[in-house]
Amino acid sequence: MDAPAPRRPPGLRQLLGLAWPVVLSRSTQAVIGFTDAAMVAQLGEDALAAATTGAMNALSLLILPMGTVFIVQSFAAQLTGAGDAVGARRYAWYGLAVAVVIGLVAIGVAPASGPALALFGYTPNVHALMADYLAIRLLSCGAVVGTEALGSWFGGLGRTRLPMVANVIAMVANIALNWVLIYGNLGAPTLGVAGAAWASAIASTAAFAMLLGAFLFSRSTAERGTPLGLKLSELGRMLRFGVPTGLNWFLEFLAFSFFINVVVADLGTTVVAAIMTVIQINSVSFMPAFGLASGGAILVGQAIGAGHRDDVPTIVKRTAATAFVWMGIAGLAYVLLPEPLMRIFESTEVPSEQLVAVGATTLAVSAAWQLFDGLGMTLSEALRAAGDTTWCLWARIAIAWVLFALYLHAWLIGVRPFG
Repeated sequence: MDAPAPRRPPGLRQLLGLAWPVVLSRSTQAVIGFTDAAMVAQLGEDALAAATTGAMNALSLLILPMGTVFIVQSFAAQLTGAGDAVGARRYAWYGLAVAVVIGLVAIGVAPASGPALALFGYTPNVHALMADYLAIRLLSCGAVVGTEALGSWFGGLGRTRLPMVANVIAMVANIALNWVLIYGNLGAPTLGVAGAAWASAIASTAAFAMLLGAFLFSRSTAERGTPLGLKLSELGRMLRFGVPTGLNWFLEFLAFSFFINVVVADLGTTVVAAIMTVIQINSVSFMPAFGLASGGAILVGQAIGAGHRDDVPTIVKRTAATAFVWMGIAGLAYVLLPEPLMRIFESTEVPSEQLVAVGATTLAVSAAWQLFDGLGMTLSEALRAAGDTTWCLWARIAIAWVLFALYLHAWLIGVRPFG
């Protein structure tokens, strides 16, 4: 009898089969931010600065719970690999519980957004526009976190297409509602920056409603015959591994938020608008790379759950190489076409050469970190899938607060650390 062929680890086809819906799903978030900025830019630099920075500040409040429930993917992948579908479903419910708590807290603190923003150095008009934007966006925080939790659960099962469909619907709805609510089309009131906030809030809620419906009606026959058995100990376990991931995302993002709100805000509205525009453009490269890393992490988690730990190094190497190719292409575009990319965000009514000049220079410089971003995301997602969230937390804190925020702050005020 012939010996059975040796089992091979998942190849590039399996990686891309899982990753492309995640890539497209994450890319829709980048497209939403990109189009929000481009459409609001027609209202002038104040509106552009308020909408882009307001979106960043909303994300800074959401990033901790989103990172926390993202760990649902790791539990779902490992339990799916081990053949425990009921156990995997329980972790989706734990993620939804976190979303409910965050939604209620966000609604409660929404009225305080204006006074909180008054602590920073924005001009009165930018402050007023941003406060309105942020108060509206906070109303949909529960839906955003819930979408992350359910998307992570479906992803851990290997069903990455359904979250993609939900996010594509949200993207299309957001763009259409922007056109209606920002400019007052189809008889709607002209809401400007607030219209962009309402568009995002409504689109986020629609995506969550779709995923929640799919989750509630997706139980298999075997699952229907088995008690769910929710356990506080498992919720605690999810939080024990998820909170370091959330803190990882939050503290890294907080360093950037600190840089924008404390350092850049004092440099003027044009500089704020230019740098935030560059971040929106960078998200077009970042989100697909993050999707690839997430696809690799699903394969890592399923391999560990199935007892195939020797497959992990091959999966990680293949994921990193694919992310390298994408980020290299994006970085090349930033070097060769910085000015045309920035002119997309220039107001047709009040052209700003300074906005384009500052943004084009910053965008070209941003090409330098694309490859490192791709590798860092691949490794950190693989470690998360294996259950090691603490190392990534401390490494990211050191990089974000020592090598980014504090160094750049010193540079801008005239101190030159390291010469």
